[in-house]
Amino acid sequence: MSEETAAPPTSDAALAAARARRFWLRALAVVVLVVLGLVGWHYGVELPAERRTAAELAAKRAQNARTIPDLKLDLVWIAPGTFRMGTPAQSPIVRWFYETREKLAHTPDPGSGSGDDERPVTWVTLTQPFWLGRTEVTQAQWTAVMGNNPSVFKGENLPVESVAWEDAMEFCRKLTERERAAGRLPVGYGYTLPTEAQWEYACRAGTTGEYAGDLNAMAWYYGNSGGSYGTPHPVGTKQANAWGLADMHGNVWEWCLDWYGGYRGGEVTNPRGPASGSYHVGRGGSWAFSADRVGSADRGIWSPGNSTSDTGFRLALSAVR
Repeated sequence: MSEETAAPPTSDAALAAARARRFWLRALAVVVLVVLGLVGWHYGVELPAERRTAAELAAKRAQNARTIPDLKLDLVWIAPGTFRMGTPAQSPIVRWFYETREKLAHTPDPGSGSGDDERPVTWVTLTQPFWLGRTEVTQAQWTAVMGNNPSVFKGENLPVESVAWEDAMEFCRKLTERERAAGRLPVGYGYTLPTEAQWEYACRAGTTGEYAGDLNAMAWYYGNSGGSYGTPHPVGTKQANAWGLADMHGNVWEWCLDWYGGYRGGEVTNPRGPASGSYHVGRGGSWAFSADRVGSADRGIWSPGNSTSDTGFRLALSAVR
């Protein structure tokens, strides 16, 4: 009689383990399929759509670009849109680092960029297009309109500096009168300074980080302009941002239209600063400031009559309110 060896009975524990393995394998397969589907959707639908939108906006910017011929002053058309204005809250570790560094130095660090006045982050919607100077206003452009040159560092293609807020607004007023008389202004528009929201929206050009690109490629600041012995540089010699605007980071601070005030948080439309105040806002940092102070969200404040050798402005063409 032959002997047969019977297979040992499968235990309940082994069956349960097999079922668990099958369950997790199926779950993993589902996750992989979902991820592949999302990736396919992003590259097959979302990314092409984003590229089409970017291409359409680039075409509109080219179509709507403006130039003041005798001043050789180019203006970039900026489409309406929504963006995140300001800087998210700092982590406790980063805040501790800057506070400790300031205490050890026994003096506040102007480059610490603590950003307390850049919060809370506010979602801003701009409903009207506007134009913004491709570069900061140059000394040659200023002289042609105002008949003088207040700058400390002289050079036709250098940004005009040592300009008070009131002086910048007078430049805008004179240029508006001149261009309106010549019939070269869109109906309902005039030359002015950009609001803070317009400035930051244009500076970011669709980005969300501290800078709109590689800082050294885009900006003249303390780290590459000779430090305390530095000077401003000819406009447009650094890489422009994605919307074609040069020197939004560094070179000279740029006056904004707004009085200085806190951010509201939440969602706002076409925001402006307070109706009155003691200080106006400057944006973008300058050749004399560290990398911490030339970011997209960084703010400087000065009295309207203040003028320094690293403060200038950029022209805006906006709807008249």
